[in-house]
Amino acid sequence: MASHIVGYPRVGPKRELKFALESFWDGKSSAEDLKKVSAELRASIWKQQASAGIKYIPSNTFSYYDQVLDATATLGAVPPRYGWTGGEIGFDTYFSMARGNASVPAMEMTKWFDTNYHFIVPELGPDVNFTYSSHKAVEEYKEAKAVCIYFYVRKPMTFKLSAYH
Repeated sequence: MASHIVGYPRVGPKRELKFALESFWDGKSSAEDLKKVSAELRASIWKQQASAGIKYIPSNTFSYYDQVLDATATLGAVPPRYGWTGGEIGFDTYFSMARGNASVPAMEMTKWFDTNYHFIVPELGPDVNFTYSSHKAVEEYKEAKAVCIYFYVRKPMTFKLSAYH
C-alpha cells in the first residue's frame, strides 16, 4: 500500500533550524551557513520519511519562517514599503516582511482560525504587483532529486486569508 504525509516538522530533532536562524539574525553566521543547515535538515527529513516506508514524500513543506510568507514571496506580493524592486526575493526582504527592520515594521501576524498557530498576513492591494519571485519550490525539488528521493510537490496554498489594502 502506498502512503504519504502532508508535511513533517521542519525545526529538527534538536531545534537546529531555530538555532541557525537566531545565529543568522544575530549576525553570528552567514546566509550560506543558514542555507547549509536547512539543506541538511531537509535531506535528513526526506531520508527519515523514506526509511519509514512513506512512498510519496512531500516537497516544498520547508519554511525558514512561515509558509504563508513563502507563498507571498513566491508570488512577489511584497508591499512597497519594503523597497523590493524585483528579482529573486532574498533573506533581507523575506525577514523584513516577517520581523520588520530598523525602518519598516513587520507584516501583520494572525492566528490560524482559532488555533495557537500564527501566520504572516499577505497585504494585497493595487500597489502589489504579482510576479514569480522565489524559486524555492523548484530548488527543493532539485535538492530532493539529488538525494534520490521520490516525492511529490505539494500544491501552493490559497491567498484567501489575506488583508486587502
